[in-house]
Amino acid sequence: MTRAFGIIGWPLGHTMSPALHNWGFAELGLDARYEAWPLRPDDLPAFMARVRETPIHGLSVTIPHKRAVMPFLDRISDRAQAIGAVNTLYWDDGLLCGENTDVVGVVAPLRTLDPLPRSALVLGAGGAARAAVAGFLELGLEVAVSNRTRAKGESLAADFAVPCVDWDERMDNGWGLVCNTTPLGMSGDLADRTPFDPARLGPDGVAYDIVYNPLKTRFLAEAEAAGRRTISGLEMFLHQGLAQFRLWTGRDMDEDGARTLLLAALAG
Repeated sequence: MTRAFGIIGWPLGHTMSPALHNWGFAELGLDARYEAWPLRPDDLPAFMARVRETPIHGLSVTIPHKRAVMPFLDRISDRAQAIGAVNTLYWDDGLLCGENTDVVGVVAPLRTLDPLPRSALVLGAGGAARAAVAGFLELGLEVAVSNRTRAKGESLAADFAVPCVDWDERMDNGWGLVCNTTPLGMSGDLADRTPFDPARLGPDGVAYDIVYNPLKTRFLAEAEAAGRRTISGLEMFLHQGLAQFRLWTGRDMDEDGARTLLLAALAG
């Protein structure tokens, strides 16, 4: 019997998750199907009952359900508790569990960097920013946050006991790593915007943008031109998805093949 997986969010919009996971299932010969399920907030309780009854074997969770889904779970990882958000549901010995693989996604492309930056500034204060702060702290970096709305930045900083830098002073420190988790640079009305001048990074600095459409944002293009190292948002998306797939199946998707698939999808 085909095992059911999928993603919930509202509005869900375009997502590359079905293409990624269905490709992985096919490559490994697994009888499974991954679907996109747009889900209004009011419909979450009924859907979570369906997850248990059907059953649905695994879920990706995106905005606005990452926090709202937590009371419906039997167990939540320490990492997801610390972040205050769940992006992955999976079953373990009959228990419906919650994990946050966004942290794995953020950190994975940094593990191969040499030298690894010592300091990191996270721009933004949403769920992705929380995952970035948690991940960078796991790596032992000195982390600070900065957000246009100071109160939101201070709230995030307080949760992780890190400094909050005023938005107008965000470029004053020569950071080793700057991670953009804001929508600035995203395809559409914000495509010509950038949150940071890469020339103000340290000499071995790394520009990291979690926006992956376009693949090379203005922030990354200018960082490349300034001779700084860059990491695209595709890497975070890929690695959080690989971690989800591993939780659901106990198997590893082919990383290089999956990256090629996503690059082709973005090239459209």
